[in-house]
Amino acid sequence: MDPYRDINDEEWQRIAPLLPELRPRAELRGRPLANTRSVLNGVLWVMYSGATWSAMPRKYPSYQTCHRRFKVWYASGVLKRVTALLFGAASEELCTLMEARMRTHPGPEQKRPDADKARDIAPAIYKPTPATPLPSSPFAFGSPFKHAA
Repeated sequence: MDPYRDINDEEWQRIAPLLPELRPRAELRGRPLANTRSVLNGVLWVMYSGATWSAMPRKYPSYQTCHRRFKVWYASGVLKRVTALLFGAASEELCTLMEARMRTHPGPEQKRPDADKARDIAPAIYKPTPATPLPSSPFAFGSPFKHAA
């Protein structure tokens, strides 16, 4: 792949219709929505560079915003369509690398039942060695600072 660069105006015109439109808040409180194009550039930078989200350059919106939108775009399949349009065949490799880096948390149905059995068996297998008795005090020797009374 070529070194990463932000998407240009022509690329943005092609992929903008693929991105879901974020509705402005009904109330005029809180922070304004981050620019979708700069968020996408931040997401693509992380995907392309392999860096962590918190290492994003300051020219992009906050990494929390970029990561939140990445998760939404990834779950809806929008991100695969956008990268396929931008990078062509190389997008498969890019998405595969990103999927490998994503954390997955097992649900209750995915937990291993073997782990519970191993925890129950472990106390029966473990036999501690007898410990040698410790001296009554670590300062049992004669201390030059103690005064005899």
